[in-house]
Amino acid sequence: MTETDILGEPYVVETLALAPDDEGEVVATLVHRPADAPTGRAVLHVHGFADYFFHTAYAEWWTLRGYDFYALDLRKYGRSIRPHQTPTYVADLDEYTEDLDAAWEVVTGRDGHDHVVISAHSTGGLTVSLWADARRPDGLAGMVLNSPWLDFQAGLLMRTVGTAVVKQLGARQPLREIPRKVSGLYGRSLHRDHDGEWDFDLTWKPLESFAVTTGWLRAIRIGHARLQRGLAVPCPVLVLSSGASASPVEMGPEVHGFDIVLDVKQIRRWSTAVGPHVTYAAIEGARHDVVLSLPGPRAQAYDEIARWHCAYVD
Repeated sequence: MTETDILGEPYVVETLALAPDDEGEVVATLVHRPADAPTGRAVLHVHGFADYFFHTAYAEWWTLRGYDFYALDLRKYGRSIRPHQTPTYVADLDEYTEDLDAAWEVVTGRDGHDHVVISAHSTGGLTVSLWADARRPDGLAGMVLNSPWLDFQAGLLMRTVGTAVVKQLGARQPLREIPRKVSGLYGRSLHRDHDGEWDFDLTWKPLESFAVTTGWLRAIRIGHARLQRGLAVPCPVLVLSSGASASPVEMGPEVHGFDIVLDVKQIRRWSTAVGPHVTYAAIEGARHDVVLSLPGPRAQAYDEIARWHCAYVD
């Protein structure tokens, strides 16, 4: 059953019941904005870590081009978080297969779309790449990966020895929190009550993120290894990123014009591991979420999507 979403009309939302896990009831949530006219084309969007769907301008860009737009809040994120759950936690990225399969069935089965572009940001880019490689779903026309998380943004020692330690701890103590400091600069650069222009729920997308557990990071590192061995996602793929990364310690131009979350060099290095047909575009001056960048680089990001779409998907 659908109802009006928190974003208001014409956005509607429905809950997708999933199999319970060790913490109890599990759901995913599918948001839908229809195009102005009936269409067999759709976009299915998946968010990143400590995130959820609120990107109305992005949805409207697609609906203006004749696509029905769907966005999936994965289990334990955003609209799908339940009080008994550890936000964002999974022990294996394959757990998301159920979420994505359920959403795909709505989009292509019940609603009858036979031409679907998958869109994903950051951690979502890793998740959907692994899913699309394993599932090879009929009707998959293209994939847009917005700053996908394809490697661990740390030094060689942490990516090797550190990963081995995380895998051991994650198997034995999966809910053990990993100490870390988050400046909150990225969230502040986006939110309209701080230094940004976007309105989002700070309980679902906290300025200082959510806790990271050893079990979750173990799942991520296993996913990274799978991707880096090489996937074969069969559709045309567009990978977007900022032009460069930075590590600012206070609010300033670097916060707004660089990826301050992930290492762009890693995105560039591993993007071709997603499949045989990958287009990579670096957007100078973009933020980590390129479609939430300042107006100039944001417009360039949309131009890149339009150019790729016209060349390989339309």
